[in-house]
Amino acid sequence: MRKSFALLTATALALSACAPALQEAPLGAAASPPTEWRTSLEVTATVDRDWWNSFGDPQLSYLVGQSRLNNPDVQVAAARVEEARATEMGSRGYLLPSVGVGVEGGVQREVSPFGQARTTVAAQPAFRASYEVDLFGKNAARVSAAKASLAASAADEETARLSVSAAAASGYITLLALDKRLEVLEATLEARGQARKFARDRAEVGYTSQLELRQADAEYQATAQLVPQLKTQIARQENALSVLTGELPGAIKRGGTLERLRRPSAPATLPSELLRRRPDVAAAEYRIAAADAKMRVARADFMPSINLGATAGLAVSDPLADPISIWSLGGSILAPIFQGGKLQAQLDVATAQRDQAAWAYRSTVLDAFREVEDRMAVLANLKQQEVALEGQKAAVADALRHARNRYRAGYTPYIEQVDAQRALLGVELSLVQVRADELATIVGLYQAVGGAPNELNVVPDQGAQ
Repeated sequence: MRKSFALLTATALALSACAPALQEAPLGAAASPPTEWRTSLEVTATVDRDWWNSFGDPQLSYLVGQSRLNNPDVQVAAARVEEARATEMGSRGYLLPSVGVGVEGGVQREVSPFGQARTTVAAQPAFRASYEVDLFGKNAARVSAAKASLAASAADEETARLSVSAAAASGYITLLALDKRLEVLEATLEARGQARKFARDRAEVGYTSQLELRQADAEYQATAQLVPQLKTQIARQENALSVLTGELPGAIKRGGTLERLRRPSAPATLPSELLRRRPDVAAAEYRIAAADAKMRVARADFMPSINLGATAGLAVSDPLADPISIWSLGGSILAPIFQGGKLQAQLDVATAQRDQAAWAYRSTVLDAFREVEDRMAVLANLKQQEVALEGQKAAVADALRHARNRYRAGYTPYIEQVDAQRALLGVELSLVQVRADELATIVGLYQAVGGAPNELNVVPDQGAQ
């Protein structure tokens, strides 16, 4: 038996010399991080795992928590992890023997040598075992591919959680910004209502013509029609946030106002740390490992397959006084000779898929650095824009005060007050938007750096190429 097995092994090794070599990954697909960021931020802080709590709004934290638990996309990603885990567990069966038990039997009626009818009952229970010798690592490569796919699915789940966390936080900030815009519009509407009343009083006593009254009424209605539009936006934003948390569309409770939200410091991270923090980068890297393993499986298909088998059982029959034990041991070797180019095509497909995964990894890395750089550039300039808008607001508010006083004193026409009111409304709305953009950019920067370092549950075994 030992000599037979040694002969099988030697034959398999001799035939394996005809297998093609594996190709290396494309050199251009590699990506090295820069030494430093293009934009530097003045104030930064270490990345907190629950970074959304740093905004100081309990409702924001609640919405983020609910979205991480109940968002349908997150649940789909979690189900894919379970699917990948089951696939990985199933792939381990290739490394173990296959064992089974069965019974063969039957009843036979025949004519005996003496010309008499005879009925024979026979049964043959048997225990069977077979095992494929993984001499060339084909089955181990299958397991490695499954483990890498599981790790990629786990990283995808973390990517989904990070995405919905950022969406919930930025969506809530947008909702508070819409509330603030509505507050500004309602204050402006009240001011223009007072101006319209003043113009009506002056027109009724004949101090001015109807022109100023019509102008005041037109400005009032122009502002009034913006209010229902903004309320519609608020309702749609509430519905979007509700669905994001896995609930039916509905109202969203506020934990505070836009002014009360704290502005957390930007997350501090080094370019070299980004690739270890981003779960989408980890998923892309795991997919390269899975593609590498599948490529090794395709190459192993060129190798001979060695199978060992054993059978043991009993023969039970009426003519036998006692059952007879039976057994057999054997092995086989099967090497592909001609497959019409199928095996080479399979290897070429697996190699191309590995190259696709490598280039997809590079694309993911480049996008990761771009997202961080973009948000850092926006954040570095938003503060200057806010300071300029504050100065513009003070100047426009003072100009409106002078225009109102001059109009009431009869020195200037009403159109000067209208122009000042329009300018103030535009500046106030721009200031609200800048403050919301600043907070949303911080959220986006936390998402871009990958949140806090998070260890995944599985680590792929890439194996040897």
